[in-house]
Amino acid sequence: APRCFAPGPEWVGFSTMPSPQSAATPDTIPALPERIAGLTELARNLSWSWHREARALFRRIDELLWHQTRHNPIRLLQEAEPARLARLATDPGFLAAYDATRVWLRQEQSAEGTWFEHTAPGLRSSPVAYFCAEFGLHNSVPIYSGGLGVLAGDHCKAASDLGVPLVGLGLFYREGYFDQRIRPDGWQEDTEESFDPSITPLVQLSGPDGALHLAEVKTFGRTVQVGVWTMQAGRIPILLLDTDLESNHPDDRRLVSKLYGGGEDLRLRQEWILGAGGVRVLRALGYTPGAWHANEGHAGFMLLERVLEYTRAGVDFDEAISRVRASSVFTTHTPVLAGHDTFDQEQVTECTGPVWTEMGVSRERFLAQAAHPTLNGGRFDMTVLGMRLAGRVNGVSARHGEVARTMWNDLWPEREPAQVPVGSITNGVHLATWMANPVMDLLDRHLGTTWSNWQASSAAWGGVEQLDLTELWQAHRQLKEHLWQYLREDARRRFADDWKVAAQVVAAGTLLDPTVLTIGFARRFATYKRANLIFSDPERLHRLLVAHRRPVQIIIAGKAHPADNPGKEVLQQVYRFTHNPFYEGRVAFLEDYGMHLAHRLVEGVDLWLNLPRVPLEASGTSGMKAALNGVPQLSTMDGWWEEGYDGSNGWCLPRPAPGLTAEEADAADADALYRLLEEGIVPMYYDRDDDGLPIRWVERMRNALRVAGERFTADRMVKEYVTNCYLPAMRNDPFEDVPPRG
Repeated sequence: APRCFAPGPEWVGFSTMPSPQSAATPDTIPALPERIAGLTELARNLSWSWHREARALFRRIDELLWHQTRHNPIRLLQEAEPARLARLATDPGFLAAYDATRVWLRQEQSAEGTWFEHTAPGLRSSPVAYFCAEFGLHNSVPIYSGGLGVLAGDHCKAASDLGVPLVGLGLFYREGYFDQRIRPDGWQEDTEESFDPSITPLVQLSGPDGALHLAEVKTFGRTVQVGVWTMQAGRIPILLLDTDLESNHPDDRRLVSKLYGGGEDLRLRQEWILGAGGVRVLRALGYTPGAWHANEGHAGFMLLERVLEYTRAGVDFDEAISRVRASSVFTTHTPVLAGHDTFDQEQVTECTGPVWTEMGVSRERFLAQAAHPTLNGGRFDMTVLGMRLAGRVNGVSARHGEVARTMWNDLWPEREPAQVPVGSITNGVHLATWMANPVMDLLDRHLGTTWSNWQASSAAWGGVEQLDLTELWQAHRQLKEHLWQYLREDARRRFADDWKVAAQVVAAGTLLDPTVLTIGFARRFATYKRANLIFSDPERLHRLLVAHRRPVQIIIAGKAHPADNPGKEVLQQVYRFTHNPFYEGRVAFLEDYGMHLAHRLVEGVDLWLNLPRVPLEASGTSGMKAALNGVPQLSTMDGWWEEGYDGSNGWCLPRPAPGLTAEEADAADADALYRLLEEGIVPMYYDRDDDGLPIRWVERMRNALRVAGERFTADRMVKEYVTNCYLPAMRNDPFEDVPPRG
């Protein structure tokens, strides 16, 4: 029978709640023994994924099946032996853990005692509407491509922990991003495989009349009906828009089926549905947001739709823009121009229809809201739209804020770059998601079990300096062994199912040695990220990799965008090194990089490598995740590392001399990279005391953990968004166009 999606404990704290809806999807988890029936509710709220005791509870049901399902509790409960579940329903130890987890879940669904309730009592009735093109909450819901989506997921998780009243708006990509397969020649193949919603916590909603559409959006002359799927991340609901409804034209049913798929025309339609449809769905569900956050230009049409709402209600166009700006936040995520969506003006007007007539302005003035004065030949620029219609604009690191002020200076031609109103809130990562259990257990023993609570001061992280070095090294060795178990089992599975060439098994890291210094490099294969820089001098790298007493090995992972052939060429070049016997099996490439693999890498390698060409990295959060597990980073001085590196928590390449060409700068960086490895990093790793402990190395691990925990968590990031952006909007504070802080 359909489940009722009426406001329940998960909505506690919102005085403006969604109207009761019916779930159009039946529950796919079989009936459980009554005593442990609450496991179904636990599995359907993604907060289990960042709660150690909840994860341990599911693992206890069937540890082998838990790993085989890639930590998916819904599949676990679907496939678990009924006899095993019946035994657990009478097991005193399991029931004690189950009952404790149920108590925790009830607390997790309440706003009482949270940081937001303490900071801003009485403001929960006007939640934050957080729009993003992708959300990376867990690998079982593959509607993310990489950093932007995982950042959005971490933002929502931290908002839940802090009790921030926030609702996420995105798109339901039935085919997700793409599954990566590497041919024997190293070329990336982009396979399309739809995922099954029945093994996810997604629930499809229907309206009070039973219809599956909750809103309509007109695009290219045709009305598209928009449905909604929802999932719960702690206290935070995530609403995903869907057009695959029988009532829609066949061509419109697949509009949002693929993340970043198709050409410019499809991308435009998706963003129009996200922005306009998202606002209309919120209204249909009874939300009255007090703050609106467009996370990247993909969500910029949300701002335009709200201008349209005001003008339809009789508000003058200029006043409508002023009101939208006062309550809106826009975050830009990249200094790479190619990463900013622009569209042909004719395409835009065909997509939206003549909405300017309802706004009471000319077509030219409508289009001018997204026109850059010097770039793109007058194309409709989604970042420009966000900057014009949002009163509070920020980059994602102090360095990126500085770069963005120069990059977008032409939008404020009367100002010097330092006075351009683009601030910065440095990204952070969700600690409870990305810190491994052995590290958290170690901190429990040394700092007490309340070290991760929001009430704990940042000064508590000073206690990390007293962590026992031997215990930290033992925890790291345990995590490294977990990575090696993953390498072996993943290679075994792929060899049986997909691979036809034995060399592919070697390329997957089966010859790597867990006692050897292991460098990890995992991110999107964009050319500016320079995955191939460490291979610039094959002879010099060979001497490092196969040194008799102090060898080094490299694990690489990542995807190139399906349309990025230069990125695919870099990936192919790197992959071929894994097959080269010259390197004696010391280089591995792991296929189909996603959140599940990312956990293993940031926890289990010894050194995290990040080599973006300065100043093209806006933030870069993978190094933060590694640092939360005591893994130091070696990086160029860009993104978060410019403010995060203190000389004790990793290594930094010196800035190339000014005036160099890109090729000359790459050569200088490669030489500096090799020298750091040869003269400092490798000797430090292998310098052991009489007990085999690399004391200086583990001290650097400890400092990496301390700095990341104190300054680069999503908890800190969301608090800054609340204080600097959300609360002024919720309180209707007058907006002041002031220079950015710092």
